[in-house]
This record gives sequence, C-alpha cells and structure tokens, in this order.
Amino acid sequence: MNAGAGSALWLLKHEIRMFFFNASFGAQKKAARRGIGKGGAALWIGTFALIHVLAFILLDRIDGAGAAVAIAPPHALVMGLSGLFAAAFSLMMSSGLRASIEVLFERGDLDLLLSSPLSSRGIFSVRLAGIVVGIASIYLFFLTPFANAGLALGHYRLLGIYPVVINAATIAASLSMLFTLGLVRLLGVRRTRVVAQVIGALSGALFFLLAQAYGNAAGSVRQQVAGWFAPLLAPGAALGPDSVIWLPGQAVLGTPRPLLALSMIALAIFALTVRFTHRFFVHGVQQAVSLMRVVKASAGGPRYRFGRSLAQVIIVKEWRLIARDPQLVSQVLLQLLYMLPLVFLLLTKGGERLPGLGAALTFLCGSLTAALAWVIVSAEDAPDLLRAAPCAMRTIRRAKLIAVAMPAPALMALPLLWILTRNPLAALLLCGTVAGSVTTAAFIAMWCARPAARGDFKTRGKGNFLGKTLELLNGLAWSGLAFLLLMMSTAQQPSPSPWPLFGAAGLAVIAAAMVLFGYLSRTRDD
Repeated sequence: MNAGAGSALWLLKHEIRMFFFNASFGAQKKAARRGIGKGGAALWIGTFALIHVLAFILLDRIDGAGAAVAIAPPHALVMGLSGLFAAAFSLMMSSGLRASIEVLFERGDLDLLLSSPLSSRGIFSVRLAGIVVGIASIYLFFLTPFANAGLALGHYRLLGIYPVVINAATIAASLSMLFTLGLVRLLGVRRTRVVAQVIGALSGALFFLLAQAYGNAAGSVRQQVAGWFAPLLAPGAALGPDSVIWLPGQAVLGTPRPLLALSMIALAIFALTVRFTHRFFVHGVQQAVSLMRVVKASAGGPRYRFGRSLAQVIIVKEWRLIARDPQLVSQVLLQLLYMLPLVFLLLTKGGERLPGLGAALTFLCGSLTAALAWVIVSAEDAPDLLRAAPCAMRTIRRAKLIAVAMPAPALMALPLLWILTRNPLAALLLCGTVAGSVTTAAFIAMWCARPAARGDFKTRGKGNFLGKTLELLNGLAWSGLAFLLLMMSTAQQPSPSPWPLFGAAGLAVIAAAMVLFGYLSRTRDD
C-alpha cells in the first residue's frame, strides 16, 4: 500500500527504512543503496526457517509441557520466563537509549521536519513508533518461531509471545525517550549524549554481570541469598505466585488477563509519553540544533604549554579524542565491563581457577588493545595532516602504539599485584602473556590497518577480514599459552607428561607466526 506524502504511515516507513539502514549496513552505504539483494534475503529467510526447525524440535521434546501450560503453568516456569523477560527488557532499554540519542541529536533531520507543515505531535509519535518497531523486530525475528512452532503443536497460548514482545518494546522505547528528554532538561544536550550512551552500555550488561556474580559466588553466599528470598516467594507474600511481578511470565504463556494488562500498560505509557513530552521534545531538538559551546576565557589570558614532547602530545591527543566521543566510550566501556566478573573470580577463587582466568584476561586485554588500535590508527581523522607534519612518521607511529598499549596493562595492574603477593611465578608469567598479547595485537592492528571512519566501530571487522583473523588467532594463541603456563606453575606436582610444555611451545610459535604474517602483510608506507 502506497502511503501519501506527509502521512503518518509515510513517515513511519521512512523511520523503519532508516533503522534497518543504520543497523544492518553501517558503513556499507553503497550496498545499502542497492538493497539487501537476493543473497541477503536468502540468508535471512534461511536463518528464520532454521530457527523454526530448532524451536519445533525443542518444544516437541518437552514432555507434557503443552498440557501443563494450557491448564495451569507451574510457578517455576512463570518465574523463569519473567526473569528472561527482565533480561530482554534491559537489552531493549539499552537499544532504546541508543536509538533515542540517534533520532534526537545525531540524524540531523528533525529541524527540517519541524519546519514542515506537519504537526510536532505527529512527528514525535511516528519517531517514537519507529523506535518501537526497530527494537521489536530483532526480538520478533528470534522469538516468534517458538510461537509458530507452539501453534503447530497445539500450544496456541504461546502466540502471546507476539504481543508481549511488541508491548515490551513499546514500554522500553517510551521509558528511554522519557529518560533521555529528562536528562536533556537536567544536564543539557552535550552531557546527555555522554550519560545516555554510558547508561545504555551498562543496562545492556547489567543482567550478565548479576548472573555471573551469583553463579560464581560461594555456595554459602547462594544459600544465604536463597534464604533471604524464600519467605518472599511463599504464597501470599510480596513475591508469591499471585504477585504482579510475575505478570510478564504469565503473559508470555498467553494468560488472558496478564496479557491484557501488559497491553494496556504499554498503550498508556506510549500515549502519555506523546501527550506530555512532545513540546519538550521540540525544545530539546531546538537546543541541539542551536547548541553552541562557549568557553570562559582564563584569567590572565591564554597560557601556552610547550614543555611536552611530541610523543606526549600525540598520546594525550588520542586519549582526548576518544574521551570526547560518547558512543565510542560506551562501546569500549562495554568491553571493560566483561572484565569485572573475571576480576571478582580472581579475588575470590584465584587459586583454583587461576589458569582459566589468566587466559580470559589475556585474551580480553589483547581484544581491548586491538579495538583501541583500530580507533587510533585506522580511524585517524587527519592522516594527511600527520604525513605533512615536520616530523618523522616513525615517531608518530611509535607514539600511537604507546597510546594503544598503555590502557590494558594499566587495568591489569591491581590484579597482577594481588597475584604477586600469593604466587610470584604465576604473576610474572601472566604479566608476560598479557604484555605479549597487548604488544602483538597493537603491531598487527597497525600493520594491517585500513582507513575507516570512527562511526564504523561496530562493523570494523567487515572491511578488514585478514587483520581481524590475525588478531583473533593471535589472541587465542596468547590466551592458550597463558593457560598452559599458569597450569604448570600452579600444579602441586610437576606433570610427568611433556605435552603441556610442547603445547606451550607450539602456541608461542603460532603467536610469532601471526606477528610475522602481519608484518609481511603491512602496507608499503609502513
């Protein structure tokens, strides 16, 4: 159906098209303009069909689940589904915050729309609906096969997955928009972009961190936590079977009243968001368009500091550029968050799990260094200006490598000191593997660098398959080497088998081969 120009449907089609353009193609603008293509369509259809097959097999093998769900679903199942709903909702909130920042401040088309004859309320409603569709489409793609398979097996109530996903996306998009506009009122546009991006990264990793903290806690701690919640889960208590907190789990199973209640809540939140915030939405957009940063002049006039060396100037410049990019900071911060459970395990169960934790930390340090190297080397905004500078390119590259390699070892300093007080040999070995992983990752990233834009951080591996493969194999080799060395150093008795030593030597050879291959694949001007 063709929508007339200026209608709500016409604007919504534009919003959906922009969402999939940005989410699916990223930097591949030419491919996006040509369309998804037959190959891409076949891939999506094939994946969707495969998920249907897996969902059918899984539901078919759950003996008696259909009858139990159709009559009275067990409370444990409802609790589990409610927990999954909460985890998915946190990810939806993360996506909603990023989408709100994009549609309000980064796309750059709202000032044009607001100057048109269209009403501001209609524009805001369609923009919010576009965020809802964008968030819901991802989860509908992966979850609706279970609803369709359930319908084929006679479990029609699983069709509740459809409205639950749409309602959850509606609530997440509305709350994200409210939160973003509230931050604009409190902090202003510039600080809101930074804070919202960081909070979006945190909300996306929140349930992962909580699950890791609980799963890796001591048995006594888990028993104590279970003891705290046991009275609350009893019938008639605050979190009992009749509590409204389990409403999402019941709605997923197609229970009519919870499903109707969730739908009414989503509709009310969407309507109230449009009703009471669209004027402030216009104000926030105008503030973003007319944003001018006025810096107060320092007392005594400008002060010039020429005491720093060229390398120090380049290092500070690179770190400052990263700190000024809120989206980049949030994406790098998300990688750092996954180190927290490993550090927690190291502090609580370091002796018994040191080899595995050391291998994971070695790999994450190399991965973080490779990500920073892509930002600092490949995504350099002014490469021609640096080449025209009256200094040797070798000095500039050396300074960039230092800027790339310093953050990961600095983050590992405290865990290494903690290990040093308990097992000096293991600490020295882990320090060596971390230093080797970081150094080789930085050199491989520099040698295999290809020019790119900072906005392509999420899709950085698509345009440089060779460099990404070398970085991955190099990280795996160093993490495996760390595991074997730490296993041998923490063993109570020396192993009579020479295979761990041979394996460590083989992994060291593989790591050296990756570096050599990266050097041979470098660009000519390196």
